[in-house]
Amino acid sequence: MSATIRDQKNSLNCEPARGIVLVVDDNPANLQVLSSFLDQSSFEVWASRSGEKAIQRLDNDHLPDLILLDIMMPGMDGFETCKHLKSDPRIQDIPIIFMSALSDPAEKVKGLRLGAVDYITKPFQYEEVLVRIEHQLKLKNLTKSLITKNAELQQAQTQLIQAEKVATLGHLTAGIAHEVNNPINFIAGNLNFVEQYVKEVVDLLKLYQKYLPDPPVEIQNAIKTKDISFLLNDLSKIIQSMQVGTDRVTEIVSSLNKFSRHRDAGKKLANLHEGLESTLLILGHRLKTNAHCPAIKLIKKYGELPPIECYPGEINQVFMNLICNAFDAIEETQRNQEFEGISKYTGVIRIQTESIGERVILRIADNGSGISEADQTKIFDAFYTTKTIGKGTGLGLSIAYQIVVNNHCGKLTCHSIQGESTEFVIELPIR
Repeated sequence: MSATIRDQKNSLNCEPARGIVLVVDDNPANLQVLSSFLDQSSFEVWASRSGEKAIQRLDNDHLPDLILLDIMMPGMDGFETCKHLKSDPRIQDIPIIFMSALSDPAEKVKGLRLGAVDYITKPFQYEEVLVRIEHQLKLKNLTKSLITKNAELQQAQTQLIQAEKVATLGHLTAGIAHEVNNPINFIAGNLNFVEQYVKEVVDLLKLYQKYLPDPPVEIQNAIKTKDISFLLNDLSKIIQSMQVGTDRVTEIVSSLNKFSRHRDAGKKLANLHEGLESTLLILGHRLKTNAHCPAIKLIKKYGELPPIECYPGEINQVFMNLICNAFDAIEETQRNQEFEGISKYTGVIRIQTESIGERVILRIADNGSGISEADQTKIFDAFYTTKTIGKGTGLGLSIAYQIVVNNHCGKLTCHSIQGESTEFVIELPIR
């Protein structure tokens, strides 16, 4: 029979329990004495008279901190019980101390190899039992603390590495933008003069045609051969195209400058729509049809947003990560479909913004492959990724979460239906 034994006097004591100890022994006298002693030492005690009952007792989420396990028991002995407990992932980390009247070293070695952490020989020296239990519980708590601290250190290291990468990328992007900006400004400025000079040359040629309508034969042949009318018309179109191209490059450089702003200068008021537009401009090539995927449709529904106080470069990094994920999800869906399916399927990315009270809400949604319910609980964990090997690092969403939640006191949530759609919702305080 399984029972919890407490000393009546001690049960009235308000001192918190030092831990839960499960005592497994087929001898009622041993159970009573050990339970009473441990109870007086401020431990909560559970008692079981067989290995089978102990296993049943542990068939729930409430588990002891340590197990005292007798070896010589009828039915399932201590060794079998220990082997069974250590095969259960829920229980395998609970320290087990064997109790036995046997002092055979081979028996002790067998118990330790099965996973026991210590060995107590009967008859008991109760102070020794107490010291061994306290020692193992201290080791268990230290191990748990070390695991927690190690996980925190790994996460902090990951954040530092990623922050350094983002900062380095920001400096690199700003440097490239600066280097590109100088020659493109030179080209853009000179194009105005080129256009003016070409116009003057054309006007001069027209004057020649007006006042010298009959040039020498050699010139007439050259005019016919070169098709001067076509050249003059096409030259004007080329200059216009070059002007459009330089305007486009100037716009991209401006977007790179906006995107690369980092947090060195602290928080500042920023227009989130500008951040979205600069990110979309950088990623614009992924919207177009290519050899592998058809074009992706972009739907923007921007509401009225006030400037918000934030680290603009970090928020832009969040936009970049989420929008890239949307592209990846749609492209994965396109790759997994047959030709007829691809022709019927149109990838769509929707970006919606609105202001509610003292917060702004941004939604980035796609009709791609979606995320399973199991994966949705882990997608913000560092190094967890649902993408194929070489496609993702498992850091993008983790860093986005850290930026939104930790650095900006906001919220980042995911709503997804596997095989249909995914939507990420960013909530940020205005101040």
